[in-house]
Amino acid sequence: MKISLLSAFYPYRGGIAQFSAMLYRALELENEVKAHTFKRQYPSFLFPGTSQFVTADDNPDKIDAKRTLDTLNPCSFRSTASVINAFEPDVFIGQYWMTFFGPSMGVVHKRLNRKTKRISILHNVIPHEKRFFDKRANNFFLKQNDGFVVMSDAVLKDLLSLKPDAKYLRLDHPVYSQFGVKKNQGDAIKELGLPVGKKYLLFFGFIRDYKGLDLLLEALADVETDIHLIVAGEVYGSFAPYQQRIDALHLGERVHLFNNYISDAEVGVYFSAADVCMLPYKGATQSGITAISHHFDLPIIATDVGGLKEKTRHNETGLIVKKPQADLISSEITRYFLEGLKPSFSRNLQAEKSADSWGDFAKSILEFSKSL
Repeated sequence: MKISLLSAFYPYRGGIAQFSAMLYRALELENEVKAHTFKRQYPSFLFPGTSQFVTADDNPDKIDAKRTLDTLNPCSFRSTASVINAFEPDVFIGQYWMTFFGPSMGVVHKRLNRKTKRISILHNVIPHEKRFFDKRANNFFLKQNDGFVVMSDAVLKDLLSLKPDAKYLRLDHPVYSQFGVKKNQGDAIKELGLPVGKKYLLFFGFIRDYKGLDLLLEALADVETDIHLIVAGEVYGSFAPYQQRIDALHLGERVHLFNNYISDAEVGVYFSAADVCMLPYKGATQSGITAISHHFDLPIIATDVGGLKEKTRHNETGLIVKKPQADLISSEITRYFLEGLKPSFSRNLQAEKSADSWGDFAKSILEFSKSL
């Protein structure tokens, strides 16, 4: 089949770009695929991180994506659609994770040839951080699609609340496999310069308010002092409120900060050093961190919000905290180490992750396109 993709790709960085690259590689094995990405992705006020682009330290998959879409230039909406139409794809697959993209991507979808099946992979529909334009942008964008792929029941619920007649395919998020093999835990701890003989929680990824790092810090103060926390990821905004909480709770020696963007080549060492991955989110639909953690056979402790529990089986591959509350999070952390749950949970993860391959994910989308 001839397939066009529109999403974040190299030279952009982050979880969506990584997801897009993995999907591209799976599709290109048996199809003719062309990728398109942004000339300009976000205006600066919507991106409080240091950079949207890969740096010299990154080792991304350099997909040859044509940079055609400027989200603030309507002329580029039409020209992007024209370039895609010239390729005459059988299937067009877009990705949608933020309502800001509703107008630009919606116009591209709307102007595609009707012979092309238009599918969007929905990472989020109703955003974590609300803005005045969300409803109109969502409604416009959703109308321009023939079908949708969702990777959590929470996103599916949001989709159907806005478009009850939507044609959809529910798939699990494939396991990320581009981050190399798991390292010996002791070697990883030494590589990061961490104290030996401690137990390590991992909070990984962009630091944003809804991800609950503040709750995790409060929980850490209530567990045994030999339990430490690795915080690895770039902060959106200021880290000052978190640092104030670390100081107030006297956690300085137990919290190890790596507050910068973590390149693909560096990811493995953090997950290898940890005993458990923490998702103390206050709100969520799904998280790509789960897919990374599963790749490294690292169990998860997650709050019961959005779709987080769908890929973490309570008492089998991780623990689910009933509410995003510090006391409940600390209780599950204590139980995890007291009962020595890591070995059995890791074995269960090893047994199940082979089912979530990128090849099967890609084939399922193409089969779905034939039904539209």
